[in-house]
Amino acid sequence: MKASIEQLAAYVPEKPLATLQAELGLPRLVRLSANENPYGTSPAVATAIKNWDFTQSNRYPDADAQALRAAVAKQQRIDPDSIVFSVGLDEMIVMLSRTFLGAGDQVIVSAPTFSEYGLHAEIEDAKLVSVPTLANDHVDFKALAAAITPQVKMVWLCNPNNPTGTVESLADIEAFIQQVPQETMVLIDEAYIDFAADAAQVTAMQLPAKYENVVVMRTFSKAYGLANFRVGYAVFNQRYAATMQTVRLPYNVNSLAQVAALAALNDTDFVAATVQKNATERAKWTKFFDERQITYDQSGANFIFFKYPDADQLADYLLHHGYLIRTGLRPGWLRLTIGTAADNQALQQLIDTFS
Repeated sequence: MKASIEQLAAYVPEKPLATLQAELGLPRLVRLSANENPYGTSPAVATAIKNWDFTQSNRYPDADAQALRAAVAKQQRIDPDSIVFSVGLDEMIVMLSRTFLGAGDQVIVSAPTFSEYGLHAEIEDAKLVSVPTLANDHVDFKALAAAITPQVKMVWLCNPNNPTGTVESLADIEAFIQQVPQETMVLIDEAYIDFAADAAQVTAMQLPAKYENVVVMRTFSKAYGLANFRVGYAVFNQRYAATMQTVRLPYNVNSLAQVAALAALNDTDFVAATVQKNATERAKWTKFFDERQITYDQSGANFIFFKYPDADQLADYLLHHGYLIRTGLRPGWLRLTIGTAADNQALQQLIDTFS
């Protein structure tokens, strides 16, 4: 076993909700810790799954995901050949790390951010370099650029960032890219971009065609409500797209996942409604925090990161009253997924009671 593997601190996934609920003896438990879509999944997905030809279950799926590829390319106005599909974005992070990293290389992140970037850097025996965010938790692009050395092979940008929810402008991102050597990959994770107020102006989707070292990633897990189906993709410059198709496992995204993703992609009304409801509830949360003078980050995602005295005690109190939120991302801070109007109201009442 590689020494880098032996020393790993594993990513700990959420317990199954039913299991945790039974352990706690709760009549109802709402998970607001994993940034899932509280409004479920488009009904069109269920219809598409039911209509799928199950006589094909003994056959391998379309390795190229041709129908889904064409739909994504049309939606994003990109070259279909630039798209590489993955089992969620987790597999894409694995593929990118395996392809571009070796022992002694370095990976830069703006911290705090998604822990899997660092986890898979360590698996490849690379060193993680964390550059702290600014006081408002936005990316410190100046410090990020200053940290780049010949050993740095990858820079991760999560936009909106997880766990802070902060959104960086496309102008700032491109200005940073122009300072990065072509030998260093800039990886932009847009898992939560659909929730940003100005998503169309913020997305870096068109940059891979312009810069060889830029990759942009998306997932169907969040706004599309397909977390269980595990479908993600990345957009590459033509210099790397074919190579990444070679690295990718040949039948990684199964047929049902492809059918579900295509149905979800085509139901634009469901996504628009999800985004609108999230924006409405997000505004209620910011008002709630403002009125109580609770420090929080301005979020463009479907979650809010906030600072609270006795944060762990609050999280435990909420858990035993039926609401699971995320701890352990920064001392004294908590991240809560923005739920339905009823759940948000109940959660706010519980916070007031605790205080």
